[in-house]
This record gives sequence, C-alpha cells and structure tokens, in this order.
Amino acid sequence: MTLHDPKADLHRYLRTAREAIVWKLDGLSEYDIRRPLTPTGTNLLGLVKHLASVEFAYFGPTFDRPHNELLPWDEEDSEPNADMWAPADESREDVLGLYHRAWAHADATIEALPLDAKGHVAWWEDGEVTLQRIMLHMTAETNRHAGHADIVRELIDGTVGMRRDSTNMDGGDAAWYRSYWDRLETSAKEAQDKQR
Repeated sequence: MTLHDPKADLHRYLRTAREAIVWKLDGLSEYDIRRPLTPTGTNLLGLVKHLASVEFAYFGPTFDRPHNELLPWDEEDSEPNADMWAPADESREDVLGLYHRAWAHADATIEALPLDAKGHVAWWEDGEVTLQRIMLHMTAETNRHAGHADIVRELIDGTVGMRRDSTNMDGGDAAWYRSYWDRLETSAKEAQDKQR
C-alpha cells in the first residue's frame, strides 16, 4: 500500500469537485444555465457563483489572506441570495472567471500553509479552524452543490455524471433507464398502497 500526502489528497478531491461543477455548464444556452429548476431557485450558474464566493471567504479572510475581489453580495445592504444567481448583464464568462480566480486564490493559500495552520471563521459559533478542516469543509460543500448541479443538469437535458469521460453511472442506455424509472414508480405506488 502506497501512503499518500493527506494535503495533496484533499486538494485533489477539491479540484475534482470543482471541475464537475464547471462541466455542468458545457453546451448549455444562457437560458438553461440561469433558469431556476427548483422552488427555491436553484440554477447552474448560481451554484458556480456561490461556490466562488465561499472559496474566497474560506481561503481568504479565514487565514488573513485578502483576495481583493469586490463581492457585492458581501455588502451589508445586498439582497438575500445575491450570490446564488446571475443577472442578465453578468455573463457566463464573468462568473466562470470569478470562480477560476477563487480557485487560484484558494490554491495559493493551500500551497502556502500547512494543514495545521490556524484560521478563524467569523460566522461560525466555534470559529477556530485549521487549513485541514477548511479543505474538508470546502470539498464537502463543493460536492454537495455538484450533486445539486447534477440533478439540475439532468432536468435540463438528461446529461448526468461526474465528468464527460466518466459518468460514474450504473445501468445502460435511455431505454434501460426508462424501464428502471417505471419499476421504481411501480414500487413506490405499491409501498404507498400498503400504508393504506
């Protein structure tokens, strides 16, 4: 068994999750990357914008490493969820550029500090953290939203999975999944009938 560097492993998982998020925008129209597909307004470009904002926050002020980005949603008078959607005058390239700058800033923090470097998250009740804890938190946060993005993308055009070259999906073609869906629907109805 080969031992790995824990910091490098954490960083690799964070990078993989980031790439999954960005891939979800590929090939979609401006409308499709922005349209809300849940009652709470979840949309693909908003997920990217949100993740950019939290990477800047967790790998910036937490470790006294300013990022020098103007983030309007951090202003006291900003509207709720301002980091969860992009108005029409904010382009896909603007949001992706912001996310890539957040990656660069976070990666510089990760490279500069040891895993046990101390930081402080002002909005957490117990705000004392280490770089390791923030890397774990940010990887979990990114993967959580990658799951949201996966479902939203599937609702748009049926595209699913982790990456274009490896969907990580069991099963088969569209016909197989239609049969599978039908079987699950039948089972759900049968279970409901048993509750009556």
